[in-house]
Amino acid sequence: MLLVFRLLKESFLFALSALKDNRTRTLLSLLGVTIGIMTIIGVFSAVDTLRNNLEESVRKIGSRTLYVEKWPWDGGPDFPWWKYVNRPEPKYKDYESVRDRMTTASDVAYSIYIGGSTIKYQNNSASNVSIAAGTHNIYDVRKLDIVEGRYFTEQESRAGTSVTVLGATVAEGLFPHGSAIGRYVTARGRKLQVVGVLKKEGSGMLINVSNDDAMYIPFALGRNIVNYENYSPSIAIEVKPQFSLEEAESELIGIMRSTHRLAPQREDDFSVNKTTLITAQLDQMFVIINLAGFCIGVFSILVGGFGIANIMFVSVKERTNLIGIQKALGAKNFFILSQFLIESILLCLIGGAIGLGFVYGLAALAKLLFDFTVVVSLKMVVITSLLSTIIGLIAGIVPAINAAKLDPVEAIRSK
Repeated sequence: MLLVFRLLKESFLFALSALKDNRTRTLLSLLGVTIGIMTIIGVFSAVDTLRNNLEESVRKIGSRTLYVEKWPWDGGPDFPWWKYVNRPEPKYKDYESVRDRMTTASDVAYSIYIGGSTIKYQNNSASNVSIAAGTHNIYDVRKLDIVEGRYFTEQESRAGTSVTVLGATVAEGLFPHGSAIGRYVTARGRKLQVVGVLKKEGSGMLINVSNDDAMYIPFALGRNIVNYENYSPSIAIEVKPQFSLEEAESELIGIMRSTHRLAPQREDDFSVNKTTLITAQLDQMFVIINLAGFCIGVFSILVGGFGIANIMFVSVKERTNLIGIQKALGAKNFFILSQFLIESILLCLIGGAIGLGFVYGLAALAKLLFDFTVVVSLKMVVITSLLSTIIGLIAGIVPAINAAKLDPVEAIRSK
């Protein structure tokens, strides 16, 4: 065993020396493998980044939250909109029925979103603000994170007091040089006192559920400002930890059908939405992107592998005389074989490392310039190492075998 390790060490040193002696050829042969590895890791990292962003968005929506709405979330090019257009919107009495009767729910909230609103404070204004008018429990269901001030009291929610909690971007735009707490802003013709400011979240890439451009008001106030049934009302149900989503969904459907007095043979006139409807569609997209990126990367690596195989054949030809001398001095076939195999694997590993370095560099640049986090996981390092080793073995095996089989006398005469 010690002898084998010694031979491998000698082979490694010979291979390293050969690569140093032919720097230009080495760099050119690395190009194909570098591009291939960079393509695969780049695509996988992009998918991981998108998936991470999606999971973050799902956490904001609520992975254990059910939504009763008019329209289902599982749309598409063949979406049968005509089946749903005449459905009624979920009414406040539906919310009260679910809130009072549902045993699998820890929190139930009712909300509407009044989009495209302009909010003013003195000479400052914020446009395209979404006003979320929700019942008191929307704070717990949406997991609102208040960094300054407070949320509405239960009394303020019930009475429809003219108070508001601002999103971070709205607060920055209206109050660039001071605190928003206690100030009065104007929205939809009403003066509202700011009692809280939400934590800055940033916008999502795939699903934008950020509250940065939103403001929250009590639902009792919102229904006095607009006809709430015209603003896509939604009932949000947070499911208790001890119950599955399927159990809660089954109970919820029963309560809604009972409230709407639907006969057994009639279809539901409402939709029960959950985040799995979104993630299932996006998972299919991720599979296609992964497959496409892997195929492109594999073809690039194969081209690089052929280039390395060609370089290895040239290397064997150039060093035929040296191989003959090594054999004449007692070098075994295993030593010659391992020498060229290690050289081939080293070429691929260096190419893989350069490709990985490029991806890490681009990720760091994206973070520095755009404050955007690109996910490059440890899995990518493992995949890079394995792919590089396999390509190196495949590209170098035939030239290495040819070198090991050379007759020492003929090899020495070749000079």
